Amino acid sequence: MKAVRYVAYAIVGLVILAIAAVAVAIAVIDPNTYKPQIEKVVEDTTNLDLILAGDIGWSFIPLGLELNDVEATLEDERLVRLDQLVAQVSFWSLVTMSPRVDTFVLNGLDANLSVDEDGTGNWTLIMPEGEAETEQQQEEPAQEDTAEESTGDSEPLNFNVESVEIGNARIHYEDKGTGQAFTLEDFTVSASEITLGSSFPLNVAFRFATNQPEFEVEGDISARLAANEALNEFGVSDLKAVFDMNGEPLGGESVRAELAGSLEANLENETATLSGFTASLADLTLNTDLSVNGFGDQPKLEGSLSIDEFSLKALLAALGQPAIETEDPDVMKSVAFSTNIGGPAGTVELSDLAITLDDTTFTGNASYGFANSAIGLKLQGDAINADRYLPPASDEEAATQEAPQGGGSAEEGDLLPLETIRSLVLDINLGLGELIVSNLTINEIKSVITARNGVLKVEDFSGQLYYGSFASNITLDARSDNPQWTINKDVSNVQTLPLLSDLADMDMLSGAANMDVNVKTTGNRISALRENANGEINFNLAEGEFTRMNLTRMACQGIALVNQEQLGTSDWGTSTPFNDMKGTLKIDGNTLNNTDLVAALAGMRLEGDGTVDLAVSELDYEIGLRVVGEIHRDEACRVTEYVEDVVIPVECRGNFSEDPAGLCSFDGSRFRDTLKTIAANAARKKVSEETDRAKEKAAEKASEEIDKRLGEDGEKVKDALKGIFGR
Repeated sequence: MKAVRYVAYAIVGLVILAIAAVAVAIAVIDPNTYKPQIEKVVEDTTNLDLILAGDIGWSFIPLGLELNDVEATLEDERLVRLDQLVAQVSFWSLVTMSPRVDTFVLNGLDANLSVDEDGTGNWTLIMPEGEAETEQQQEEPAQEDTAEESTGDSEPLNFNVESVEIGNARIHYEDKGTGQAFTLEDFTVSASEITLGSSFPLNVAFRFATNQPEFEVEGDISARLAANEALNEFGVSDLKAVFDMNGEPLGGESVRAELAGSLEANLENETATLSGFTASLADLTLNTDLSVNGFGDQPKLEGSLSIDEFSLKALLAALGQPAIETEDPDVMKSVAFSTNIGGPAGTVELSDLAITLDDTTFTGNASYGFANSAIGLKLQGDAINADRYLPPASDEEAATQEAPQGGGSAEEGDLLPLETIRSLVLDINLGLGELIVSNLTINEIKSVITARNGVLKVEDFSGQLYYGSFASNITLDARSDNPQWTINKDVSNVQTLPLLSDLADMDMLSGAANMDVNVKTTGNRISALRENANGEINFNLAEGEFTRMNLTRMACQGIALVNQEQLGTSDWGTSTPFNDMKGTLKIDGNTLNNTDLVAALAGMRLEGDGTVDLAVSELDYEIGLRVVGEIHRDEACRVTEYVEDVVIPVECRGNFSEDPAGLCSFDGSRFRDTLKTIAANAARKKVSEETDRAKEKAAEKASEEIDKRLGEDGEKVKDALKGIFGR
């Protein structure tokens, strides 16, 4: 025991002697006398020129070092300048093997970093070229040894810092090859009582600026930080961060962004929690409480997320962005979002999802799978007028729309990103109570969209449209670079007059439209889709009316010519009612062919065939009005035996996008064929009349001859002859 006691006394004595030696050295030795030697060592071993212009001081309790007014130049250009560096460590903490930094102060740091036109950074020139390579080679095995050593168990770090102060620091970086430069200045950091296992205050302020583009941020951050001794658990509380920004990306405007809330993270358990977190930018504010369990590809999230009501137009103005011009200037001024977040591991599910856009509300739910990026969405909206959100039509746009379609030379781009579609996994169900688009009103819209393995399907797109309904489905097979499209659509009892009136301000046709569309095409550009289209459209309009053309008057014009009379000046009106107009449009690229157009009109049967060229909006139709009965009370339009079953020709030709009402007119050139038919009817009538007269003369002559030869018995023979000649 005495031996142990003597050893302990010896150790204590050695410690006391060491303390005394350090104290004597600090009191006796002046480090300023060694400044020339220090400067020379740095200059001999590096490419730096070190200038120690200020005093060097040190202290015993606490044990510390102070440098003042230090500068290092590289190739006659200042690399680093430092006004003051103070580093103090508690001497007694070293004795007790529990190091505690008493004070660390860094003032006036000014560093200039640059990259020349060849991409070489000036900091790489500090060491002589040969020594730098040797040093790098020596570091590699050292790093391997460190990695091997780090695999063993490590004890918790006992780390304590009384105070850290960094003030007026500046770092400037410039890339001379690109001209890009940025500056971090007025950088300050203040922290105290930094101890692992408990929280401590931290304050940071800075100014950051770039020249390409010109942009500047002034930041001020305050919070309380915490970390455990194992450095695998961290916390941030009482966070308040303010960033004032301005510059070219913001259109010269000044914008403030703010962050607030708390964060906790455990790296070992792979958990993190955001509590009371808010982020704001101008008048946009996001709020969330969120917990994350698992940092890999199967995280489990739980919490809520909301965006307070804001004006999108005001936000864009505050950010210096171009304004969104809309037909209605009062839209996009009330936008909001809220949802709850949950779901099993690997999937994010949004429940109680609510989106507000002005006076429209969407509700539903959504999901996203991390493993396959699968998206599920179910949304139901009440009503929206999409026309309010369209840009107002300008004179230039109107002129562009009126320009011939074939005159443009702009290169056409792809319609859809095929690679993206091939990767989609979608299950989307959308509904909308009312939609107004292109001045059309559509009600009770439903849509089911799915995507798997490069095949996207709109399996049900239906709704109510102008007292009728429509239902369609579309399949896009994008597995090849020449995607295939299949389109099927049914329209039932849609009233054409209000539809055309709202869609194109046209009121030339009324009736309940029924339509069956079956089309296939290929391509990924609009022009290719139109050129490759193939299929047919079967249509039927029951009890309709041509409201801007009077086909009866056109027919009567032809009949009056035959009767060699003129029509009366009575009001003929501007419409033609019909019943059951139907036909089939064969789709061959940009051309629609129709050969079986028929409709029943008063005293007539409409028959027609022709083509529609969608590429140039041209109509080329020949219509025949076959006379089957009385047409009109006008005496000049009386239907005689000469015009029965004849066809009065009408032609419909021209650009249907310009003047639909003026497309159809009486076809005088084809009326010659009608005249031939009328002449044939008249010839048949004359032959019939001549035959009848010949029969009458023959009968009379035979009667006289019989009277002469037979006397009283001749009456019986005459009666028999009347039966033969029809008299």
